[in-house]
Amino acid sequence: MTEWLTFVSDVGFPVVVTLYLLHRIEAKLDTVVTSIQKLPDEIKQSMS
Repeated sequence: MTEWLTFVSDVGFPVVVTLYLLHRIEAKLDTVVTSIQKLPDEIKQSMS
């Protein structure tokens, strides 16, 4: 049991930080995807 507690305490912090950073990156990636999807329409408008 002590081994598990040591493992969780050693690994827990990096896991939490990783999940937090992945959550932040996911939101930014959604913005990038939306921008890329709008790009053809923007190009068409600029060529008109």
